[in-house]
Amino acid sequence: MEGQGQEDYIVSLEDALRPGESRILFTGPRRSGKSSIERVVFHKMSPHETLFLESTHSVDIHRVSHNKFIRFQTMDFGGDLNLHGEGVAYQDGMLPTETIIKNCSTLVYVIDAQEGDYEDALPKLVETISTAHHFNPSIHFEVFLHKVDGDFMSEETKAERQQQIQHYVSTELNETNGDVLVSYYLTSIYDHSALEAFSKVVQKLVPQLPTLNSLLDILIASCNIDKSYLVDVVTKLYIATDSNPVDVHTYELCSDLVDVVIDVSFIYGTGTASPQQNNAIPYDAASASAIRLNSGMVLYLREVSSYLALVCVLRDEFFAKRSLLDYNIDCFKQTLSKVMEGPEGAVEDS
Repeated sequence: MEGQGQEDYIVSLEDALRPGESRILFTGPRRSGKSSIERVVFHKMSPHETLFLESTHSVDIHRVSHNKFIRFQTMDFGGDLNLHGEGVAYQDGMLPTETIIKNCSTLVYVIDAQEGDYEDALPKLVETISTAHHFNPSIHFEVFLHKVDGDFMSEETKAERQQQIQHYVSTELNETNGDVLVSYYLTSIYDHSALEAFSKVVQKLVPQLPTLNSLLDILIASCNIDKSYLVDVVTKLYIATDSNPVDVHTYELCSDLVDVVIDVSFIYGTGTASPQQNNAIPYDAASASAIRLNSGMVLYLREVSSYLALVCVLRDEFFAKRSLLDYNIDCFKQTLSKVMEGPEGAVEDS
């Protein structure tokens, strides 16, 4: 069954081998934080709970299906994936390595920034990118320099290490695969950096992204909005935003607002819950919230589709024109429904 907002579930061997579906692979040295990122971002695990996670011995595969845009499999490998091996044991069968890569949409390579010998992982990183690109030239390569939390590393050191990795990888790849594009991120599960990084990773898997971004540009121009995000309320990833620069602190506030709305809804309910909907998020067409900040800005959240929220940042003086703002958001909502129509013509909320 493939419904919006369903719980993530473990994928069967048959589904793991089936072509035509987006897949995100997590690989990198052991204990680099791959499973922690996957659990926090996609399974709502508390960052502190990840301290008790056991090491992944083979591969964990889950399907994520929250809405029309957030639909893919995650493959979390225990340690570096051996691209020259025959495959990986999974359930009662085997996942051939070449099949894994050919069916892969995104490869996320995680490096532990707190390890003193983190540079030892770079040759394996280059080898992984080079081999995977040979099997599947359309893969998106994402490198996470992870665990950059706490006071152990200054901002200068973080930037310097990221630059060193980029220089090494680009230099090595230029000799063999000069056309490979690699993106780099500084991440931590203890702040919003992992969410922001994965927002950009997931956006590359959304074919409607240019349309969504353009719609948001039209909306903010019509309503004098400073910044807008189309957010998946389950993961809090933003799958689209307008062309104004993304400010990490603003995104943190918008992400926290989603939590506030969901938490309050769980406490007071929506009036539509039934015994069969115990796992459903109390989020419907009436879900909305406005918070005024000390800076004179307003955070405004509106439901625009099942499990999707539009979160806007605008000045209090423009929020005073609430009726005009809501009218334009309703127009955006109607257009979004048309964008989300599937090949059979069924709208996502039907």
